[in-house]
Amino acid sequence: MLLEAIGLHTYYGSSHILHGVNFHIRKGEALGLMGRNGMGKTTLIRTMMGFLTPKAGGVLVRGQRMTGGPTHRIAKLGIAYVPEGRGIFPNLTVRENLIMAARAGVDGQRDWTFDRVMATFPRLAERIENGGGNLSGGEQQMLTIGRALMTNPDLLILDEATEGLAPLIVREIWRVIREIRDSGIATVIVDKNHSAVTALTDRSMILVKGQVVFDGPSTEVRNNPELIKKHLGV
Repeated sequence: MLLEAIGLHTYYGSSHILHGVNFHIRKGEALGLMGRNGMGKTTLIRTMMGFLTPKAGGVLVRGQRMTGGPTHRIAKLGIAYVPEGRGIFPNLTVRENLIMAARAGVDGQRDWTFDRVMATFPRLAERIENGGGNLSGGEQQMLTIGRALMTNPDLLILDEATEGLAPLIVREIWRVIREIRDSGIATVIVDKNHSAVTALTDRSMILVKGQVVFDGPSTEVRNNPELIKKHLGV
């Protein structure tokens, strides 16, 4: 088990967001984390990454208790996070954003090199000396994913991977996510496009008001329009 959460109860101030959430993902598994806006998806991720400390419950990374962080130790255990809003360094060039993150993985693997990231994102290669702040939204998302891959993670968490991007860029992002999954990296994908998410993942979880209402094969979500309408429809 790469990442596991047990009975998480997380609050923002007096607002009770997560209500006893359980979560797990194994090496090489692809999981879709879904739910309408405000249902607790990002709160769950931020709790597991150590940005938030739950009032109750725990987080295990590779079997080590890591509830409440520190976040940098969780990252060094092979968990990479592409946050909503991207979080690039706007004053650094594309090259510098990537090189500053480069390191071997937990087992010493260096499968994702600078050259491989350039080959995966040819658009970034064309803008290698551009400042991060001068990139388009889609290019910034590519840079954020590329930077995460430079850490050679065993698990990549993508929060709202395609939100607000042009359709052509969205197709490119989904192509890259498929390549990442096929390379053996475990992935957690948060995105409003449930058709794309379930097509790429082995398993899906659906959150409603901070509680898990579904956790099972993604094929069950794809083949159940009533479930989609009830929990994911607009």
